[in-house]
Amino acid sequence: MSSDDLLTTLSRTPIAKQFGLPTVPKLRRHSPGDPLLAGPVLVTSVGDGRFAKPITAFVEEQGQNAVTEPGEEKLHGVVVDLSGATTLADLAAAQQILSPAVKKLGPSGRLLLLGAEPSGASGAEAAAVAQSLEGLIRSIGKELRFGATANLLVVDGDAAPSAVDSSVRFFLSARSAYVDGQVVHVGVPVGPTLDPAEVDDPRGEERPLAGRVAVVTGAARGIGAAIADTLARDGASVVAVDVPAAGEGLARTANRIGGTALQLDITADDAPQRLLDHLAERHGGVDLVVHNAGITRDKLLANMTEDRWNSVLAVNLGAQLTINEALLAPGSPLRDAGRIVCVSSQSGIAGNRGQTNYASSKAGVIGMVRAMAPRFAERGATINAVAPGFIETEMTGRMPIGTREAGRRVNSLKQGGLPVDVAETIGWLGRAESGGLNGQVVRVCGQSMLGA
Repeated sequence: MSSDDLLTTLSRTPIAKQFGLPTVPKLRRHSPGDPLLAGPVLVTSVGDGRFAKPITAFVEEQGQNAVTEPGEEKLHGVVVDLSGATTLADLAAAQQILSPAVKKLGPSGRLLLLGAEPSGASGAEAAAVAQSLEGLIRSIGKELRFGATANLLVVDGDAAPSAVDSSVRFFLSARSAYVDGQVVHVGVPVGPTLDPAEVDDPRGEERPLAGRVAVVTGAARGIGAAIADTLARDGASVVAVDVPAAGEGLARTANRIGGTALQLDITADDAPQRLLDHLAERHGGVDLVVHNAGITRDKLLANMTEDRWNSVLAVNLGAQLTINEALLAPGSPLRDAGRIVCVSSQSGIAGNRGQTNYASSKAGVIGMVRAMAPRFAERGATINAVAPGFIETEMTGRMPIGTREAGRRVNSLKQGGLPVDVAETIGWLGRAESGGLNGQVVRVCGQSMLGA
């Protein structure tokens, strides 16, 4: 599916400037075989940073130049390590680096800052500087052009530099095309130390999920099918799950990716046990569970019926709660370095007229993820959420044109996202080496102006 529409197409023609049409940038997305980095990356630090040196080595391993100041050539990325910044003078130094650097950032370029946790700062000034990076990165995201993005990694002081590896790779790559203006916290990776042979090869960018078993609910169509496609492309063995009524579409998904199909109503009382038994008996366990299944039953609250309310909460939230509890139970098939990724929504953050049931369920997902993160950490696993914004699907294609156009344009990238953008983010969170990410909510929204 393409995100191109009439306004997007017209904005890229010579006549667009005559009518004052804003240009809708063409985003660089991941394609197998493409290099991870598309050009040189500026890597530098302010203060006593811990990450510039290993990131420089990573850039050079990818066959690109790591430079310390802008030159004549356009930059693929700009990485500034501000984890050691503690004073206003350090913040001023960051501005002196960033102002000329953003001018050299090429189309679909990547700007990434690394900062410290404000709560761990020693003193008010250091805490203020650490917190200021959130305002800085969100503002930069709104200023960048030509499909470039800006994101911030806030790293726990006890986390080793290797804890940020998977996140640096994701945010500098084309996989993060529609993730913009986000603040992601990275902690000490949870779980036991695994044998390198059992962990995703961080350099195996073509099949980073090889050897992992993944479950995707709601996989018959739309975003769920795209998630299944992407995880299989990246090497996972995928179990596609959906209700019996969607059996035909479910079979198409499973056949297309060489996975297996499981017809299951996830709201049934016996659904968690049936799912876990299937994973244990057929696959010997599970590494990644993606809670994607969801429904809408929109109505203004004044006209909301009990059935509309309960059905949405049951599918979108209740089923996730019961399956997650089963995954936490002793003897569950969830393996070491297990990853749970729950699909929330921008509606759960910003709310939406006529969607009190849906927005409540999706906000509930965020609360569930944050509450269960410590419990999954005790199991050596993580749980995170993605919150899609306006994504081009069959459902959004049926919206009235005015509503659809508003949804597409009220973000920094001036366009709707694609289902693959959600899937790529889930793939990153699902990697074994993403153990430093737990209890996080990552918006896949092109830095939407709603709920920001």
